[in-house]
Amino acid sequence: MDGLILLRPWWLLALLPLAGLVLLRLARSPDAGGWEGVMPHDMLRAMQALGHLGGRQPLWMRLLAPLALAVLICGLSGPALPRTDAPVLAQADAVVLAVDLSPSVAQGAGLDQAKIAAAGLAQGLSGRPVGLILYGGEAFTASAPTLDVATLQTQIGVLDAETMPGKGSRPAAAIGMATQMLAGLPRADLVLISDGGGVDNQAVAEADRLAGQGVRISALRLEGRAADAPAPAPDALDRLLRDGEAAAWDQSDRLAARLIRSGGSVRDPVLQALQYRDLGPWLALLALPPLLVMLRRLE
Repeated sequence: MDGLILLRPWWLLALLPLAGLVLLRLARSPDAGGWEGVMPHDMLRAMQALGHLGGRQPLWMRLLAPLALAVLICGLSGPALPRTDAPVLAQADAVVLAVDLSPSVAQGAGLDQAKIAAAGLAQGLSGRPVGLILYGGEAFTASAPTLDVATLQTQIGVLDAETMPGKGSRPAAAIGMATQMLAGLPRADLVLISDGGGVDNQAVAEADRLAGQGVRISALRLEGRAADAPAPAPDALDRLLRDGEAAAWDQSDRLAARLIRSGGSVRDPVLQALQYRDLGPWLALLALPPLLVMLRRLE
């Protein structure tokens, strides 16, 4: 079944001792509940003929209890399918893309470069939750970290020169918003997609504060500025890097490969359970028929 996983696969180890018990039961099951060991043969046959002692139980009857246990063990292993309605949660290895939509970018060739770079990163980071922040003179959250790459790419595809209100470029606002979004996560990344405009002492201070949370900051440098936009300092983006690297906008695949390799491999089991629909309880219900048959035999 496509997408089927086991949330608690270690429970399947319990099938090994169960198989051993089944073999032992089949090999040593007595003919008459143990009476054949203490009764003379003729008396045993007479008691069985009178109906006071039963013979060997049928094979299917002796396997009822092991079958019920096997089904319960399989249910405890947690077979699960991905949930289409899974809640959007920032896991411990989220990546936030901060896209510069200031006039120097949005009114020039940098806009297409930014969209291509952001979409390429989102695709290349498949498996890590990706969030999106847009900024100009202010910053706005376009998407909290999500594993839904298709929705994120749709949001990126509709960006244009009118997306951000006002003028100016304040990467400090975007970094500050990322600080709030990634607060409490033991491992995360911020990627600035910008031409480097607006980098000032406040942006550097915000980058230091974010790095203090253990967040790594990388950047993709855009080249197509608007015709009348002032050129930023060549090392503007480098001032914001914290354990990350700056690359050209068309190197998003290389940066994504580096980020995906260094992303967290540990998943919170609670978050994983929320992303999958546990079929274990339904499977465990299949143990009821053999148990009911056993109870019926005890009446």
